[in-house]
Amino acid sequence: MEYNAQIGVFGGSGFYSFLENIKEIDVDTPYGKPSDKIAIAEFEGKKIAFLPRHGKNHQYPPHMIPYRANLHAMHQLGVKNIIAPTASGSLQSHIKPGEFVICDQFVDRTWGRKDTYYDGPETKHISAAMPYCPELRKIAIDSGKSMDITVHERGTVVVIQGPRFSTVAESRWFSKMGWEVINMTQYPECYLARELGICYANIALITDFDAGLEGNDDIKAVTEEEVLRVFEENNEKVKKMLFEIIRRIDLDRNKGCSCKT
Repeated sequence: MEYNAQIGVFGGSGFYSFLENIKEIDVDTPYGKPSDKIAIAEFEGKKIAFLPRHGKNHQYPPHMIPYRANLHAMHQLGVKNIIAPTASGSLQSHIKPGEFVICDQFVDRTWGRKDTYYDGPETKHISAAMPYCPELRKIAIDSGKSMDITVHERGTVVVIQGPRFSTVAESRWFSKMGWEVINMTQYPECYLARELGICYANIALITDFDAGLEGNDDIKAVTEEEVLRVFEENNEKVKKMLFEIIRRIDLDRNKGCSCKT
């Protein structure tokens, strides 16, 4: 491929313009087209590939995102590290809007999504016990702390199908299970990166308390408008953290993670 990159970023709403002096390219994959054109740029000598996971016009709802094409496009460009910021809800009262969670586990509550590259005749069973790259997670945690951002160092994200938000009963169930974060896009995005041997870390920006959070009866049910409002308020903070993470990634390091194997 004519273009290449070392670090990939999957953005959600509000991230479409965080790169400057970019070259947008079309990428075809064996799994169809990705969500949109991929923006290639450089930052401090590192080549970055940015893809809006929902498309620039937010044309793909969570259950219709071409996850396999998105990840494979990054793979074709040579990307070895993916940073994946997401707008997410909190399932626990001590995790507040405007704070970040660097997730270390997920629970999949989606259905019908194409979630593997091994549809046959080749079959492989890839471990998902530790789905997020421990090295990239540590870089994200250290980056946030260095910027005085409130960062929760671990958390389980329950991934719902969307595009609807949870009922109060569902939300209370998730909270009582002890899970911290709720989101619609982490699966299968995270797992597909593992199948391709790409290091992957999620930065969950908390935009709201989920609907059924007990002990918070004054909290209003989550709305799309409120999610976007909080997201926009914190967008600059997220962008600065992304650049700090990119700055700290050592492309020549001997990785101690198991992502490639």
